This record gives sequence, C-alpha cells and structure tokens, in this order.
Amino acid sequence: MVRCHKPPFGWVIISRMITIISVLIVIVCANILAHYVSNPQFQSGVSFLNANFWLLLLIAIIILIGDIFCALPFPLNLPGPVIKAIGSVFGVAFILNVFQWMDGIATTNIYPSFLALSFLIIPLVFLIVLACGYYEIMRQLWWTPHLPSNPDVQVFNEAPPVTPATGIADAKSWEEIGAEFRLMLYDLLHRFRQEIRRK
Repeated sequence: MVRCHKPPFGWVIISRMITIISVLIVIVCANILAHYVSNPQFQSGVSFLNANFWLLLLIAIIILIGDIFCALPFPLNLPGPVIKAIGSVFGVAFILNVFQWMDGIATTNIYPSFLALSFLIIPLVFLIVLACGYYEIMRQLWWTPHLPSNPDVQVFNEAPPVTPATGIADAKSWEEIGAEFRLMLYDLLHRFRQEIRRK
C-alpha cells in the first residue's frame, strides 16, 4: 500500500528560505560580475534580473506562504492550494517577461505568440495547480487513517469526543467549538515545537 508522507513543517520553512536566499545570492553575484564582464548578453541578463527582482521576490514569498499552509494539518491547509495557484499566475507573468527579453536579444518572435495564448494559459495553469493542491489534501486525508501503526509517529487530537450537555446530539455549543479550536492550536504549536527540536 502506498503511504502518504507529509513534509515536516520546520523543514518546509527552512528549505524555502534557503531557496530564497540562494536566489538573492545569485542576483547579487551577477551584479558584481557585471562590473567585470563586458559581454552584452550577460549585461542584458543582469539588467533583466534587476528589472524583475521584485516579481521574483513576490513569487518566492507567495510560494513560501502556500507551502507553509500546505504543511499545516487539515483544515488549516485548505488555503494553501489557492495561494500556490495565485503564485503560479505570477510565474506565468515572469515567463512572459523572459520571452520578451529573449526577443530583445535574439531574432526570435516567441513573445507575441505566447502573449496571445496567455489568456488561455493563465486560467488553465491556475486551475491545474488548484486541482492538484486539493487532490493532494484529499489524498492525505484518505491514506492517513490506513497507515500502519508506527511508534515514531506522534498522534494528536486524542481527546475523547465531548457529548453535548443537551438532548440534541447534532448541535454543538460555543464552549465545545472553542475547546476544539484551542485543542487544534495546541496541536499546531506542539507539532512546530517538535519539528524545531528535531533540527
């Protein structure tokens, strides 16, 4: 049986931050080398990176936030696919800028064709990323109860269900909802603390 493993919350934050820092280092090094390299293509590439710096940073931050939400337990991970789908739209915009830059330094004619198709590509990419994100959430919910017992896996939300004080079995009081919400926050903080301790 195929297991569904979720990446640790702390590892998601650390790995994404390392990626963002690496991109910043590359841009800084490229600007330093631009003072010593007189190649016109290299100079144009550095200028392109500088012009799209804030767009790249915005994409990285959106993906970071989306990955953080996706690493949270259900139902806190529900906004994750939406945020990552928005980030994919900005990614398509960056690819458009890449094609426009390529047309400027070469004799290609890719940008007008891609721009005409972008009105179809952007919503399609958004829907694909959104559908894949929610499919992953549903897959985790489906496989998690069927995983074999593992002594190294910590189980949360082991509190017994609270029976309603009144005779209505389906209704929950505000006190019970607040207690479940506090328990969910406790599990989230406890899981984050455990991931930090593992590092």
